Amino acid sequence: MDHSHSASSQLVGELLKSVGPTDVFLTIAVLLAGFVWLYKRNRGDSGDLDDYFANVEYIDHGDDADSLSGSLYEKMKSTDRNMVVFYGSQTGTAEEFANRIAKDATRYGMRAMTADPEEVNFETLTRISDIEKSLCVFCLATYGEGDPTDNARKFYDWLKRGESDLNGLNFAVFGLGNKTYEHYNAVGIYADARLSELNGNRVCELGVGDDDGMIEDDFMVWKEKFWTEVCDKFNLSVTADTNYRQYELVVHKNREDFYDADGKPKGLFTGEPYRIGSYEAKSPPYGLKNPLKCTPVNYKELYKGERSCLHIEFDLKGEIIGYKTGDHLVVFPEIDSELVEMLGRLLEIDLDEIISMKCIDAYTAKTNIIPCPCTYRTAFTYYVDIASPPRVQPLREMSSFAKSEEDIKFMELICSSQPEGREKYNEWVLKGCRNIVQIINDLPTFRPPADLLIELLPRLQPRYYSISSSNLVNPSIVSITAVAVEYKSPAGYLNKGVATNYLKKNTLLRGENEPVTKIPICFVQSQFRLPPLVNNKMAPIIMIGPGTGFAPFRGFLQEIQHLRKTESIETSDVILYYGCRNKDQDYLYPDELANFKEDGTLTQLNIAFSRDQPEKVYVTHLLEKKRDEIWDIIGKRNGYVYICGEARSMAKNVLQIFKSIIMENMQTDEKGADAYLKKMEQDKRYKADVWS
Repeated sequence: MDHSHSASSQLVGELLKSVGPTDVFLTIAVLLAGFVWLYKRNRGDSGDLDDYFANVEYIDHGDDADSLSGSLYEKMKSTDRNMVVFYGSQTGTAEEFANRIAKDATRYGMRAMTADPEEVNFETLTRISDIEKSLCVFCLATYGEGDPTDNARKFYDWLKRGESDLNGLNFAVFGLGNKTYEHYNAVGIYADARLSELNGNRVCELGVGDDDGMIEDDFMVWKEKFWTEVCDKFNLSVTADTNYRQYELVVHKNREDFYDADGKPKGLFTGEPYRIGSYEAKSPPYGLKNPLKCTPVNYKELYKGERSCLHIEFDLKGEIIGYKTGDHLVVFPEIDSELVEMLGRLLEIDLDEIISMKCIDAYTAKTNIIPCPCTYRTAFTYYVDIASPPRVQPLREMSSFAKSEEDIKFMELICSSQPEGREKYNEWVLKGCRNIVQIINDLPTFRPPADLLIELLPRLQPRYYSISSSNLVNPSIVSITAVAVEYKSPAGYLNKGVATNYLKKNTLLRGENEPVTKIPICFVQSQFRLPPLVNNKMAPIIMIGPGTGFAPFRGFLQEIQHLRKTESIETSDVILYYGCRNKDQDYLYPDELANFKEDGTLTQLNIAFSRDQPEKVYVTHLLEKKRDEIWDIIGKRNGYVYICGEARSMAKNVLQIFKSIIMENMQTDEKGADAYLKKMEQDKRYKADVWS
C-alpha cells in the first residue's frame, strides 16, 4: 500500500473542506498558467510534450453517466431506467445502433438510456442487477488489429482484469466488424464470452454485423431475435410504436441576443464539438472531445494527372500538444457548403435561423442530440451527416412526408424488409451513392422537416489519418498524406469526400487573397511503433505500404535517419515494399525515397508500378519473389513486419503469403502458421494499420 499517497489524499481532503470551489478553480488556473510558462520557457515553444498531452483526452463531465451527481446505477435509479445500452464506436455506427435499441425499448415497456463506456465506472456495474428487470446491452465495434475503439478501451481493460462478479447481471452483445480484417469482430466476441465467464446472464446470443456486407441487415435480424428473447425473459409485450418524436424544434426569434455589438456569436455553437467557444479558449489537454484548431502551413499536390493526393503539414509551434511517430491525426471536417445550401433550398428553410432541439421524451437516449443553440447552417455543416447514404430505419421514419402516390409507393418499397425492397434500397441508395440531400432532390414530393433530419441522421464523424512525419525530426510540424475523393456517382451527382474535400478547399484550392482557415485536429495514439532499441541497435523491419499506405513509413524512415545521425544507432535490414499505378503519375515522395536509399536509411526499396506494363504487378508479386529473405527476417532474426493500406485484398493477400512462408519453412499446417503469427502479434512484431 502506498502510505504517502494515502496521507496526501487525506491532506487534500482536509484542505478542500476549508476552501470554496472558487478558491480551487483560481488555484488550478494559476498553477496551469505557471506550468505553461515554465514549459514554454524550457522548451522554446516547440509544443512537444512527449508523453502526457499527446494522449490525454478532454472530457466534458456535464453529461457523464458517472458525473459528480452519482454512479451509473444511481443515475438509472433516479431517472427510473432499467436498461442501459453501451456503445464502443469509432465511426458512429455502433452509437447509432445503440440509440436505436434504446428507442425501441419504449415500445416494449423498458426504459433505456445509452452510455459512453469511457465515462462509466464499471466497478458499479454489479449494482445494476438490483434494479427490477434490468438489462445491459453492449454494441461494440472492433477497430484496427482486433482492438477496442478508443472510447471502449477502459471497459475492455476492466473486462480483462476480471475483478468483478457479475452474478445476476443480464446482458447481450452485438459486435460490429468487417470480414476483410483478420480479427473479425474480436472485441464483441471477447466481451460476450468474458461477461459470461464473470457470471453474467446472457439474455440473447451474440450478434455480429459485417460492415463489408449489409451490416444494417445483420443488426435488424439480431435485434428482432434480441427483443423476442427479452420479452420472453421479462414477460413483456409491444406497448407502443417507435415512430415518435423524441425532440422538439425550438426556433429562437431573438437573433440579436446571440451576437455581440461586433456581430460575433455569443452563447451560440459555431462548430465546436462539446463546448461553446472551446476553439478560441484553447484549453489543453486536447483530444477527441476537445480538438485544437491548427494552421496548415505547407501543402502540395503529390499526383500528376486527374487524381489528387494531398501532402499537408500543420503548425504545432507554441501549442501544448504533441504526437509520436506512427500515431493518427484526427480531422474534424465540414460538410461542403454547396450541399448544405442545396438542402436549405429544397426544404425552404432559412439556414441562418437559430434553433435548439429540446428533449421531450423522458426516456430518450440523449438529452442533447446535437450541440445547440446553433443555426441550421451550423447543424448541417458540422454536426449532422447529410453526405453519406442514409440507413433504412431513418428513411422509414421519414417516409410519411412523401406526398404523391408515386413517391409514397417508392418510399414504402425501399424501406421494406422484403427481398425486393432490400434489393431496391441497395441499388438506388447504396450503389447509387445517394445521400439524403440527393434523395430529397430526386423525389419531388418528399420533404421531411429539417429538424427530423437532425434527430434521425447520424452525427458527422471525425476522420483518422496516419501521420506521415516524425516528431523527433520536427516536433512543431505534423504531416498527413491523403487521396482526395471525388467521383461522378451512378445517380449522376458529383460526390466529394467530406474530409479530403474540406482539406483541399482550405489548402490547394484556397485563393491567394483568402484568409488561412485553421483546421480542428487532435491526435490518437496508435500501436504502430518502431522496434525498441537493444544496445543501440534496431531489429530488422519489413514495411509494406502501397499507395497512401506508405504514409506512416515516411515517418518511420525520417525517424530512423534522424536516430542514425544524432544517436548513431545501428540498423540492419530496413526494407520497404511500395506500390502505385504509374511511376510518372502517383509515385509518392520519389526524391525522399531516393535519399533514404542513398544514405543507407533504407537498405532495400521494392516498388511495384501496377500499370506501367501489360501485366499488372502488385506488392504481393514482389513479396513472393523474396520468400527466403522474408523467412530469414521473421523466422531467424526476430524481425518486425508492418502493413498499412487497403484491407479487402492487399492486407488479406499479404497475410496469406506470410502464412504460406511460415507453413513451408516450419513444415506446419495453417493452424500452426496462425499460431506463429499470433505469437508475432503478441510480441508486437506483426502489425497492420489497414482500412476497408
